[in-house]
Amino acid sequence: MAEPLDPRQVRAAQVVLACDDLDPTLQFFTRLGFRVDVIFPADSPAVAVLSGHGLTVRLEPLAGVAPATLRLLCDDPAVLSAGVGELVAPNGTVVQLVAADPGVVLPPVQQSFVVNRVADDPTFGAGRAGMQYRELIPGRQGGRFIGSHIRIPDAGPVPDYVHYHKVRFQMIYCVSGWVRLVYEDQGEPFVLAAGDCVLQPPQIRHRVLEASAGLEVVEIGCPAEHETLADHDMALPTGRLDPGRDFGGQRFVHHIAADATWGPWRHDGFECRNIGFGAATDGLAGARVVRPVGRTDRTDHVRHHAELVFGYVLAGSASLEVTGHDPEPVGPGDSFVLPADTTCAIGACTPDFELLDVTLPDEVPLTRVPLTR
Repeated sequence: MAEPLDPRQVRAAQVVLACDDLDPTLQFFTRLGFRVDVIFPADSPAVAVLSGHGLTVRLEPLAGVAPATLRLLCDDPAVLSAGVGELVAPNGTVVQLVAADPGVVLPPVQQSFVVNRVADDPTFGAGRAGMQYRELIPGRQGGRFIGSHIRIPDAGPVPDYVHYHKVRFQMIYCVSGWVRLVYEDQGEPFVLAAGDCVLQPPQIRHRVLEASAGLEVVEIGCPAEHETLADHDMALPTGRLDPGRDFGGQRFVHHIAADATWGPWRHDGFECRNIGFGAATDGLAGARVVRPVGRTDRTDHVRHHAELVFGYVLAGSASLEVTGHDPEPVGPGDSFVLPADTTCAIGACTPDFELLDVTLPDEVPLTRVPLTR
């Protein structure tokens, strides 16, 4: 059996690149800002070690080794390359020139009507830090949005690290169990219990510390594919409490279900507790938990004109009545997306029906269509 590795013995790391013609390759890399640290033999140099931009490269003759690819993260790639996206060194190494901070790239939204039933696909895949993920928005509206049902089966510490996300919008709603979290400049770690929710503003540093057995949360993010970046230098908690701090135009929100009040929803016959994202995102997004009040047979039809209307059934059951489609029964764990200009009513609600409703924007433009009997 192999002995365990001891990384304390490592002093440095090098990327080895094949190079049969050293001199022109050295000139190429030095023009890109690398410097020569080692070169030998003196009378006929064949091997060189260069460093620059946080990277150490070793050039040496290596028969049969294919050229490699390096990426240089630049303030303005066009300035360095005169508009060329990549350069090729004399030894064949491809050097890609990319923006160091390209910002959030939003794919064009491709709206579609989606009903995703947990009974049809209950599969969870392995995700980051031991978490398990189930897709809630198949097709992801063209890559614009991702919905994830995330669970941690076993109780105890979570092998997470301080990190942040490059996103336009991201929220976490606790469906069952609890999870202990800590966020940058938001005080001490706290427990997110069932029914509670957080808005994670762009690039706020945070960490998952501990979870109960059977933790389940719903996460909605935009865009669907976004970077998770580790911050190895920041320790959380920071010792500061700044609830009004601006992170990319948004503020952190910790919604506690037990403290919430209920008010009207956009569909008659329902009430909602507003999670409070509207003010914190300057109207970009909203989230609510919805339940029937009074009549539960059927609401008036409503046609919305929004970028996203997403629903996740927390409890009970109901029927989606969408123009042009057969009625769609939905129950706990099921989710749906209603594209813009879709006319929808919600009927046949059980008294215990509860729905997580997430929208972009917060205030959804509506057209009411009177119910005909």
